[in-house]
Amino acid sequence: MARYTDAVCKLCRREKTKLFLKGQKCLSDRCPIEQRNYPPGQHGLSRRTKVSEYGVQLREKQKIKRQYGLLETQFRNYFEKANRQKGITGDNLIKILESRLDNVVYRLGLAPSRKSSRQLIGHRHIIVNDHLVDIPSYILSPGDVIKIKDKSKKLDIIHSSLKRTKDSQYSWLSIDKASLTGSFLQVPERVDIPLNANEQLVVELYSK
Repeated sequence: MARYTDAVCKLCRREKTKLFLKGQKCLSDRCPIEQRNYPPGQHGLSRRTKVSEYGVQLREKQKIKRQYGLLETQFRNYFEKANRQKGITGDNLIKILESRLDNVVYRLGLAPSRKSSRQLIGHRHIIVNDHLVDIPSYILSPGDVIKIKDKSKKLDIIHSSLKRTKDSQYSWLSIDKASLTGSFLQVPERVDIPLNANEQLVVELYSK
């Protein structure tokens, strides 16, 4: 399976905004975007080109895609699925991405980043509705219960992440830190999702 293996901090610098891909590092003074807030590469500091309409749409797509840790084919498939659903395509797209298991594990505070969340899932530490699930892209339904496997409850990465997580941070999720159990209460509304992006530009880009 293809995956991005380069330094993820370059992605934040390219989009000129924090994508929160490195967990706690993104909140510290060591975050590269705090020190070098310009695109990576030899000409990143000096290049000042006018961005076209297509360029603006492309950057918005890349920002959303990279924030959720997806590659192009998978992201495009989610768009096609959202386009077939009733309602606003852009809203549907973000709702689907928020319903992914790796995103929910991250939002619950069980992992410091979505990348770490995918590792926990891939290493078979996560149980959904009493069944072991090792597919990060698994789409959750309202009422699904997410647990940490009993043998994995002492993992330091989980407890250190939970210590930095505020209780009741998201209205569509609930977490019991004592039992390491969370619930996906409902699919969130777009207005409630903390994502600084304009998904309508993605719709315009793919509609060309």
